[in-house]
Amino acid sequence: MAKELQALQLTHTWDIVSLPPGKKPIASKWVYKVKYKADDSLERFKARLVVKGFTQKQGIDYTETFSPVLKLTTLRVLMAVAVKKGWSLLQLDVNNAFLHGDLHEEIYMKLPLGISTDIPNAVCKLQKSLCGLKQAFRQWYAKLSEVLLHSVHSENDYSLFCRKLAQSVVFLAVYVDDILITSNNTHEITSLKSFLDDTFKIKDLGHAHYFLGLEILHTSQGLVLTQRKFILDLLKEYDCLSAPSAVCPLSPSIKLKLDEGPLLDDPTAYRRLIG
Repeated sequence: MAKELQALQLTHTWDIVSLPPGKKPIASKWVYKVKYKADDSLERFKARLVVKGFTQKQGIDYTETFSPVLKLTTLRVLMAVAVKKGWSLLQLDVNNAFLHGDLHEEIYMKLPLGISTDIPNAVCKLQKSLCGLKQAFRQWYAKLSEVLLHSVHSENDYSLFCRKLAQSVVFLAVYVDDILITSNNTHEITSLKSFLDDTFKIKDLGHAHYFLGLEILHTSQGLVLTQRKFILDLLKEYDCLSAPSAVCPLSPSIKLKLDEGPLLDDPTAYRRLIG
């Protein structure tokens, strides 16, 4: 929590002011998460201050919210190209990505837990976007696109950026704050990582091993993509780890009807499982 508050102060995310007449502040809350690696070992504890964006009013607190994210098809194609060309596939993570997005609306937030002031009727006037705001994703993408001014995004996927130089080409794929980089020039990769770190502060995760739920295994013949951890977590959640395996768990000759069989006690669990 202390690190999160420090990051918020360093990026000048808000100004503490008295609430103007006629304005209604948005509440916030602390969200805690334990991050694990692909092998289930502990990576880090994470605390994040989140705005309760569901109370925002369109046209007052926000206008546009859409932001593109990387398509899985693009990710697979990029990996295939990297393997075919023999390029390295590196992964980065942007620290506090949403805090870099600039806000254009006038938004006030109640003082979060951990901050005190002598200002009467004090609130935080947001200068940067925070996680939970409806426009947070859009503002972060806009900021990243502005920084990557010398790169061109793909017309087929706006989250894939490409920079071509005389003898080198660099591809950068973005899914919110997770970034994959590949290139035929290691010097250009080092230069780009240094530039992004100076601009946003990033974590260099080295060779890609776990991206968007995909485990990436590097072999002498290329890459192996698996979702082993995701499947095991799913089986564990629904108490199916001891169930025997089957090629097809249901006979294709069975005819299902809407009005047959007992109703489920909790249909939401089934919807989550199939969804």
